[in-house]
Amino acid sequence: MKQPLGVILAGGQATRMGGGDKGLLTLGGGTILSHVIDRLEPQVADLALNANGNVTRFADLGLPVISDSISGFAGPLSGVLAGLDWAAEQGVDHIVTAAADTPFFPCDLVAQLLLAAQTAGTNIALARTTGGRHPTFGLWPTVLRDDLRSALAGGLRKVVLWTDQHSAATAHFPDDAAFFNVNTPNDLATAQDML
Repeated sequence: MKQPLGVILAGGQATRMGGGDKGLLTLGGGTILSHVIDRLEPQVADLALNANGNVTRFADLGLPVISDSISGFAGPLSGVLAGLDWAAEQGVDHIVTAAADTPFFPCDLVAQLLLAAQTAGTNIALARTTGGRHPTFGLWPTVLRDDLRSALAGGLRKVVLWTDQHSAATAHFPDDAAFFNVNTPNDLATAQDML
């Protein structure tokens, strides 16, 4: 399998943070998003950002910005689909996704997802800790993009409902804190302490 492409999922509305782009909030000497980029970029062949609205706000990142093809904020699966379409255009057969608000995810995320999928003989793998699955951190095959498109068109929004239909593997990570995500101002303060 070729090295997958990376897609950072930043297409949400950040309602618990008061709206806007959580990824652009300051964390340490950068932004939450800069920490996510620094972790994912070395693990993938190329990297894009899935975001909606005016893409010029991300111009300084130097990344391609891909928007959801499903309107109305259809959730993370819509961002996965956008990433799969982007990868298919480049002839790459897998992507790995990471959430734009989770700055401490493992530096071996991609390797562990690939290993889990290969071991289980499946096309999809999701990250898991003792706290449960982390469905925005996954390995996704472009071969299933039309299936996903149909599921989204039919109203499916929950990631695990779709991945369970395709016998998704799980990659186990020992540290729940690695998948700590910033949803509220209090979470941002906690992330600052964790940094």
